[in-house]
Amino acid sequence: MNELQEYLRYLVTLTAVLDPFLAIPIFISVTAARDDAGRRRLANVVTITVFLVLAGSAIFGESLLKALGASLPAFRVGGGLVLLLMALAMLNAKVGEMRQTRAEAEELEAGEVSGVVPLAVPLLAGPGAISTTIIAAQAGGVAHVAALIVCIALMCALLWALLLAAHAVGNRLSTTALNVATRLLGLILAAIAIETMADGLKRAIGLRGVRSSRMSSMRARIAPLMRGCVRM
Repeated sequence: MNELQEYLRYLVTLTAVLDPFLAIPIFISVTAARDDAGRRRLANVVTITVFLVLAGSAIFGESLLKALGASLPAFRVGGGLVLLLMALAMLNAKVGEMRQTRAEAEELEAGEVSGVVPLAVPLLAGPGAISTTIIAAQAGGVAHVAALIVCIALMCALLWALLLAAHAVGNRLSTTALNVATRLLGLILAAIAIETMADGLKRAIGLRGVRSSRMSSMRARIAPLMRGCVRM
């Protein structure tokens, strides 16, 4: 897979994980009593927060994993599982507990929304988007991370435009149309999630194989030395 395909795949995955079509009806319900200026302010806060969270994940995510002692192959398996659970909820045109809990939904309905929690985090920039970004950034290199941040900026620009046009889009598109778009993104996300888990398992098994072969080699080297010591 060349670099262009890798970044394109990340953009597609991030689009499916963020699922702006799922965010449109929620944003409409939250901002129903606000004027245009209030909706714009909330869209700005949500978009900036999503960008900062994902850009921070791209820059510091791998270092944090190493500090915690978690291996990247294991994180790929765990991240793929998170994406798969989100995809299953999207296939049913539901938000899902992975993206939003009942308490967070009640907070949204009550109008207790700052834009940061729970609309931006964890509804949009939740575990799925964060794990996707960390996995994509594990290839390393300043240029690679910078390219990922550009991808995040492009996705956030699209998200910002959709949130600003949420009321216009919501009036023209029915709930069924939005649910169909969500289900299509869920199908794409399910395929990517399974591939991510399979790749993580393959890498984890490969690392174990390398470690076992190294141990066997060390034992083969040490055995003659031990026999010599016994004879002496």
